[in-house]
Amino acid sequence: MHSAGIRLLFVCTGNQHRSPMAQAILTRLLAARRTPAEIGSAGLLPGGRPLPAETRETLGSLGFDAAAIDAFRTREIGLSSVQRADLVLGLAREHVRQVVVLMPQAWERTFTFRELIRRGEALGPRRGGEPIATWLDRIGEGRQRSSLLGSSVEDDVLDPIGGSAGDFARTAQEIERLCSSLVSLVWPLDADSAGGRWPGQG
Repeated sequence: MHSAGIRLLFVCTGNQHRSPMAQAILTRLLAARRTPAEIGSAGLLPGGRPLPAETRETLGSLGFDAAAIDAFRTREIGLSSVQRADLVLGLAREHVRQVVVLMPQAWERTFTFRELIRRGEALGPRRGGEPIATWLDRIGEGRQRSSLLGSSVEDDVLDPIGGSAGDFARTAQEIERLCSSLVSLVWPLDADSAGGRWPGQG
């Protein structure tokens, strides 16, 4: 099965805005295609908090179920969640750096969200039957850890924290675009028969 068993982890700073949005949006896209996957998210800060009002309102405006939104609790990233993931996507460079500090051998499967889409669109989607690790090796060829120092408008999805409702909506729109591209790259022309999980913290 082309996409069976792929486990993807989104990482941001507090697991309050960007990564929960990405988890929810990607899960819905995959469920609509009946594509099996395990989608989770985590942050660099201690977890256990409900989503802030701004994120709840943004997801609500996108049609997500209020009960699922209310049930979500933030989670701090841990070694086990990185070990389980086939692909880790940071919403900014700092998140990739922290993941690799936590588990250095995760470098080959840890990218910023924008970096992965940029590289994937340049080299093409997964081939039929190609393991996700093989595809990541192809698109990651030539990467240098030093290239992810500092911050970058090219790699970082803007954190809307402290911003207006419009700022949150723009971040959600960008994440929707990135998630749509991700589906086309990682699960091209897939029509399997299971959905992702939300708000599951796999």
